[in-house]
Amino acid sequence: MLEESFQAYNSGHADGVAGHQDQVRADHPETGPDYRVGVVDGSVAAFQAELVAQVRRLLGESD
Repeated sequence: MLEESFQAYNSGHADGVAGHQDQVRADHPETGPDYRVGVVDGSVAAFQAELVAQVRRLLGESD
């Protein structure tokens, strides 16, 4: 079960970074919560990366 939870989280994280969510995975009774946490974490990571990129652009720095 632990392996499935890690896989669900990792899938959710990848989907969050990509900006979408698989509702079937999110609704899964056993691994849905892990998937949803991964989606949120991935979304936050994508937001942070874009925020840093925007600040660098504003400061005239290259990536």
